[in-house]
Amino acid sequence: MKPSDQAWQAWMKRLLHRAEQVGREGEVPVSAIVLNSRGQCIGRGSNQREKHADPLGHAELIALKQAAHLRGDWRFNDCTLIVTLEPCPMCAGALVQARMGCVVFGAHDNKRGGLGGTVDLANHPSAHHKMEVIGGVMEAEARQLLEIWFKQRRQRNR
Repeated sequence: MKPSDQAWQAWMKRLLHRAEQVGREGEVPVSAIVLNSRGQCIGRGSNQREKHADPLGHAELIALKQAAHLRGDWRFNDCTLIVTLEPCPMCAGALVQARMGCVVFGAHDNKRGGLGGTVDLANHPSAHHKMEVIGGVMEAEARQLLEIWFKQRRQRNR
């Protein structure tokens, strides 16, 4: 799927709104969707690590699992995952394994990013699948949401 920048921004606005809601519930405010080749949402997820005490409760993995269930397949060559934060190495590895066609993300993560922030699993020599990666879609908004959330969390924990 090759949507326009406007389509990515429209989806990212929805995801940022959802991430903000998740942040109010105590989760790191990250949200993701999987779009099929026609641009239809076939999987969605938001962080649920705290809610379910689940180390695998990342938005990308939840969206990916839902999409696989709905498709009845684990291969996503013709799909796009859109997420508010650059996927971590665990999620980036899962996306490579799932053969995701394209990953679009909001804020870069220079501390834990798995698609260029600290490592680039999409272009690693061991990657059996190459996916397109587009980062920085509505990055300022995505970064601001995370910065405000973490600042508020630090203030509460004092």
